[in-house]
Formats: sequence, structure tokens, C-alpha cells
Amino acid sequence: MPSNSNHRDLREQVAAEKKLRNIVFYSIAAIILIYAAATLFFGEMGFIKFFHLNNTKKKLETEIVQIERQNRELKTQVKSLKEDPFYMEKRAREDYGLAKQDEYIFKFEDK
Repeated sequence: MPSNSNHRDLREQVAAEKKLRNIVFYSIAAIILIYAAATLFFGEMGFIKFFHLNNTKKKLETEIVQIERQNRELKTQVKSLKEDPFYMEKRAREDYGLAKQDEYIFKFEDK
């Protein structure tokens, strides 16, 4: 009978060691998985950083389009100021309040 008891003790010891090995394995696997998930979402090249950079890119692209439109408008104004005497006169009258000789300018103010 002592050998049967030894067998049972040996089986319990092997089962306990397997259980411990499984616990260690799954704990390490869980830690690695949690680390990988945290890095994937919060890391330097993670999803959160990606979405932030994507939003910044969209804002900058919108700003570029607006600046290009303003640039085209300014180029048109410069060309008109260089080549069109009527436009030069119009801008001088509107922006600087200039008038021709014997011409009066009336300014109305809202109260």
C-alpha cells in the first residue's frame, strides 16, 4: 500500500506542478497581451497618436486650401494694380479716400 500512496502523492504533485505551470504561462501571456494592447493604443505610434495626427493633417490641408485661395486673390489684385488704371483709381478712392481735383467726398457715419 505504501507504493499506492506514493503514486497518489506523485500524481498530486504532478497535477499541482502542471497547475502552477499553467498559471505562470497564462499570467505571462496576459501581461504580454496587456502590454501589446497598451502599446498599440497609447504608444508613440499607437492609434490615439494616429488619430490625433490625422486630425492635424486634415486641419492643415484645409488651411493650405484657404491660403492658396487667398494667394490667388492677392495675385489677381497685384496684377490689376499693375495693369488696370481703373482698378488703381478705384482702390485709391476706396482705401485712401482720395479724390480728383474739384471732387468732394461725403462720409456718412452710423449713430
